[in-house]
Amino acid sequence: MPVTLASLVQHSALKLTVRAGAGRLGSPVRWAHVSELADPVPYMEGGELLLVTAMTLDAADPEAMRRYVRRLDGAGVVGLGFAVGVNYEDVPEALLRAAEEADFPLLEVPRRTPFLAISKAVSAAMAADQYRAVTAGFEAQRELTRAALGEGPADLLAKLAAHVDGWAALYDASGAVVSAAPDWAARRAARLTGDVERLRERPAPASAVVGGTDDRVELQSLGTGRRVRGVLAVGTGAPLGTAERYAVHSAVALLTLTTERSRSLQAAEQRLGAAVLRMMLSGQPDHARAVAGDLYGGLLDAPFRLLIAEPSAGEQDPAAEQPVPSLVETLESAASRAGEAVLIVPEGNDRLVVLAADGGAVALACETYAEREAEEAGVVVGMSAPAGPIAAVGAYKQAEQALSVARRRGRALVEHEELAAGSVLPLLVDDAVRAFADGMLRALYEHDATGRGDLVSSLRAWLSRHGQWDAAAADLGVHRHTLRYRMRRVEEILGRSLDDPDVRMELWLALKATEGPHPAPASAPE
Repeated sequence: MPVTLASLVQHSALKLTVRAGAGRLGSPVRWAHVSELADPVPYMEGGELLLVTAMTLDAADPEAMRRYVRRLDGAGVVGLGFAVGVNYEDVPEALLRAAEEADFPLLEVPRRTPFLAISKAVSAAMAADQYRAVTAGFEAQRELTRAALGEGPADLLAKLAAHVDGWAALYDASGAVVSAAPDWAARRAARLTGDVERLRERPAPASAVVGGTDDRVELQSLGTGRRVRGVLAVGTGAPLGTAERYAVHSAVALLTLTTERSRSLQAAEQRLGAAVLRMMLSGQPDHARAVAGDLYGGLLDAPFRLLIAEPSAGEQDPAAEQPVPSLVETLESAASRAGEAVLIVPEGNDRLVVLAADGGAVALACETYAEREAEEAGVVVGMSAPAGPIAAVGAYKQAEQALSVARRRGRALVEHEELAAGSVLPLLVDDAVRAFADGMLRALYEHDATGRGDLVSSLRAWLSRHGQWDAAAADLGVHRHTLRYRMRRVEEILGRSLDDPDVRMELWLALKATEGPHPAPASAPE
């Protein structure tokens, strides 16, 4: 514990006597300083025990002593040591009364106790306290290291909370609480997500202190690169002491090493996952299961979704967080919290293939992320229907088809089931199809513009009625002979026979592609 006025008074060799301010003897002493100046305050930093013989003081003047004591007290001086038997045989009454009025600690120093002895005692006590703090810090480091190597972050947090007499929590790269100790601290940690998010926006290493004096929380970022890999929160009722500071720094170092080691393991897992994916896509599901073992085995034994994600079209700010790595962190965090297996395989620098359990937390997190990023042009995702390893090739094609449709429709995420459940027509309405339709029907539209007939609407009615003359003529409100004449004119203008089913199909699709306003297509990826 730090040296205090009380510990100096209890020092048997110093023989100090308390003459005033006994209630404030618990004040810590930063140093013992000798000064005979009438006003030593400009040279004080606070926390000193001032030692005087009153060589230049008018210690018998009550008003002068009141001003002197008030100045010292206001400057943060913790006490005054007055040597008797030098200039005064006893503590002057004026100084004693001034100290009593201010409740300011006044210690009588006997003639046989040199000021140097007091300074040495303070220095020795401070060195001993520093040694205890360093020793306690090393012991804490050993305990935390054993915890990190044994049970992992949860045990490490429990040891750290005990060392600082408070609580500790760990956040992952997405800002979610991974673990907390004691258990009740998880609720307190969850309320700091805004502060954690602001810290994550700063390059690592970074720190911040939030909360009040009774609930002081120190946040420390984890990671060695620009991107923050996690955050450690330590909550205490007071500022950290030296030993507690050692413990926190040790925890930060250990958790950072754990994070970096996890990244290396993740890189190895990614390489293994890429091999497993290649085996499935080459029609070797049994080999894929054998290679995956327990790492992905559970995922491959149940229905999964295959997702393909890419950055959406548009300029990306190089300084901004890139969407694909950000999506990886989101999916990994969701898998960790839910205890799910997930296979994530980067393809190049801007494409991601993911196998996630059907209906699981990872697939839901991807949907949520895509919906959130849609307004910011972050990512575009295609998702297959539920599949197994034997159908991985088909699932990959489904995800690519869904991804292509998502780009054309300007959507952040499209599931393959949407394509099968809807109409094929919206899939074909892009710039190429519109150009084909406009070219095919332009002559008919130009004919109708002259007022010489209504060939386009007649063709649409006839095709919609599958070539039934009476029904189509009734829809148009004309005689069937009139309709027959119009269809002959269509054949003459287009130079194509309506008896050909391919021609009828192309004309119908062209009509559907050109009717009404259509949404602007998404720009092609760079």
